[in-house]
Amino acid sequence: MAEHGDGRPVGRRESTGTVGVIADAAGFARMCRYPSFRFTDHRGYLRHTERLLRTLAQEAGHVRVALFDPEGYAVWCARERLEADCAASRARYTAVDAARGATLPFTGRRPLRRLLPDLLVERERLRCWERATAQLTEAGGCPRCGAPLARCAFRRAAGMLPLLLEGPGGKRRHVVCTVLARGVPLSATLEALPEPTEPATLALCAVLAVALATGAPGGMVLRMTARGGRTEAMGWRLEAGEVVPLSEPEVFSAYCTDPLTGEPIPPEHGVHYRDARPLPTVLCDGL
Repeated sequence: MAEHGDGRPVGRRESTGTVGVIADAAGFARMCRYPSFRFTDHRGYLRHTERLLRTLAQEAGHVRVALFDPEGYAVWCARERLEADCAASRARYTAVDAARGATLPFTGRRPLRRLLPDLLVERERLRCWERATAQLTEAGGCPRCGAPLARCAFRRAAGMLPLLLEGPGGKRRHVVCTVLARGVPLSATLEALPEPTEPATLALCAVLAVALATGAPGGMVLRMTARGGRTEAMGWRLEAGEVVPLSEPEVFSAYCTDPLTGEPIPPEHGVHYRDARPLPTVLCDGL
């Protein structure tokens, strides 16, 4: 957060290389309950925060943006026994807690309003990674080799990734893996043009590894879009710890059926459905 001790917004004194930003209007309204938080409208607050970020980027050369969660902030203050209606507490929360979550660098090349959607995506990716890894740590030992099942499942998932991403150049590849883990959907998305990012790659491997380790049901879809706009789609079913390729009719049926009602829906314009290829089976560490 960014303001003077007397409530006047400037924030440089409270900056630690990471600036917390309230991304949504609902969270902003919650913060407005604190008298020491002197901003009155969300848009004006975002404009001020962007000016602060640009100043810090020019002076320090490196500054990151973190999501400031007002609800999480209130819980944190209660746990740490700190006064919530205090600029110093907001600065400390940003430096100690918010900075440990999803953050992105701010270089000034993109306005804050265009950076925020990516920051929200990064937060969901981090949450997905944390949930997936937590479930993997509880998976126990591998029945095949005795090594930690989490390590074996993650190795198998990583071994499948190259085949998903290989092929003719110039195509945008979009992979979505969704697993129904303990009754709750766990989903990760990977964009691969020109190269996938490491956090997105790790998140997708972790979600796929949960399906391989626990046998949780799910599915994986690959969409490939050429420069001319032609899109091809193929998919795999995740069941009993295996990845089963779907045929063209099965992929068509999956895309053209409402998952909630079971009713048919029109096919997506310009999408061509293809038979999925079998993905390689990677052996355990001990085999």
